Amino acid sequence: MKKSYLYPVIICGSLLVALIGWLFFFGYLETGKPQIDLRGDISLVGKNKKIEIMFSDKKSGLADLKVDIAQDGKSQTIFKEKISARGVKERTISLTVNAVEANLHEGPAVINIAASDYSFFKNQAVLPQQVIIDIKPPQIIFSGQTSYFNQGGTGFFAYLVSKPPEETGIYVNNYFMPAFTTKINQRTVYVVSFALPITANKENTNINIYARDKAGNETRVVPAFFIKEKPFRTDSVALSESFLQAKMPEFHSSYPQLRGKSLLESFEYINTQMRTDNDKKIQDICRKTSDKKLWEGTFLRMRNASTMAKFGDKRTYLIAGKTAGSSIHLGVDLASTMHAPVEAANGGIVVFAQELGIYGNAIIIDHGQGLFSLYAHLSSIDTQLGKAVAKEERIGFSGSTGLAGGDHLHFSTLVDGQFVNPLEWWDPHWIEDNINKKMNF
Repeated sequence: MKKSYLYPVIICGSLLVALIGWLFFFGYLETGKPQIDLRGDISLVGKNKKIEIMFSDKKSGLADLKVDIAQDGKSQTIFKEKISARGVKERTISLTVNAVEANLHEGPAVINIAASDYSFFKNQAVLPQQVIIDIKPPQIIFSGQTSYFNQGGTGFFAYLVSKPPEETGIYVNNYFMPAFTTKINQRTVYVVSFALPITANKENTNINIYARDKAGNETRVVPAFFIKEKPFRTDSVALSESFLQAKMPEFHSSYPQLRGKSLLESFEYINTQMRTDNDKKIQDICRKTSDKKLWEGTFLRMRNASTMAKFGDKRTYLIAGKTAGSSIHLGVDLASTMHAPVEAANGGIVVFAQELGIYGNAIIIDHGQGLFSLYAHLSSIDTQLGKAVAKEERIGFSGSTGLAGGDHLHFSTLVDGQFVNPLEWWDPHWIEDNINKKMNF
C-alpha cells in the first residue's frame, strides 16, 4: 500500500522537471542578458548625430528597448520601443540625435542604452556611453574670389576646415564629390575637382562646399562662381552601308545578344544600350582613385595630330537619309599617321587596359584624386593593368577598333567618372589660374 502513494509524487515530480525543462528550453527561465552593440563612434554628439545600435537576445527574445541621454542630472528618452511579439532575436535601430532640440549644452553627457528580454526574470542590459556634446559646426575657409567655370569643364576648390571633418566635399546640385587632403605649409588642405555638365548655367546649377564633423554638425558654403556658356557643334553623320557591313560583324562576334539582328538594329543597340553600359562601366572604374595627386603640369596632347571631332559635339546619325540615333561626343578625336604611338598624357596608374565595347581597345589611367584619362580605339595596347606610367610613356598605338570609322585616338578626361573637356587640361594657363593659384595658403 505504501508503494502506491509514491506514484503521484513521482508523476508530479516528473511533470515539474519536464515543466522546468520546457521553460528553460524556450527561454522563460534563462538568466542571460541581451547584447547591445554600437555601430561606429558616438563619443561626440552634435546637431545631427546618427547612431546605429544592434540589440540581440538569442533565447527568450527582445522585449523592451530604450535610449536615454542625461546631462546635469536630467535624463530624457530619445528612443523607446516595446516589442509586442515574443521571439524577436535581433533588432537594429538608427536614430539621429539633435543636441540643440534636446536643449543640451556643450560639455559631457551620458547616453544610456538599455534592453530587456522576455524571460520570467526580465533580464536587462544597460550600456552607458560617456559623450561630449559639441554643437559648433565646422568652419570652411577658402578664397572668396569668384570662380569661372566652363560648360562641360572642370571646377576646382581648395579650402581649410576648422576641425577634422568626418565627411567633406562639394555638391553640384544633388551630386556629391568627396574632397582629398594635401599638406601645404604644414596645414591640411582639402581639394576637390568636379565636373560641370554641358548644360550647366547659373540658373540650373547649385554649388556648395560641404563639411560634417564627427559630432554630426554640418556646414554648407555657397562660393561665388560664374559659368561661361560655350557653343557646342551640331553635326549630322551619314553612315554608309559599307561602314555597317564592316563594323557590325565585329560586334556580332563578340556580343551574342546582337546575333540575328539586322545592321540597323545592331547599330541602334550599340549606340544606345551598349554606349550606356560602357559609360556606366567607366564610371564604376573611376569610383576608386588614388588619394594622392599623381600628375604634374600640363597634360600631353597627341603629337602631330589633327582634331577630327571635339568635346560636346552633338551628332545625329543618318542611315539611307533617315535618322538612326544620336549621341554627344565626350572626348576629342585626334588623327595622325596610321598606328601612331599613343603616350600617357600625364603620370598615373593604369586601371583599365582591354576591350570596351564602342571604345574598342581602351586604356584608363588614374591620375589621382578623382582625375582620369581615357584612350580609345587603339589598334594595340602596350601597357598593363596596375602599372605606374610616366608622362609621355608609350602605352599603345592608335587604331579603329570599336565604333570607329578610321584610324585615330579618342581621348577623354574624367573627374569622378564624369566626362569633362580635355582642352582645359591641355592649357597651362587654365591649370595655373584654376588650380595652382587656388592652392596658395
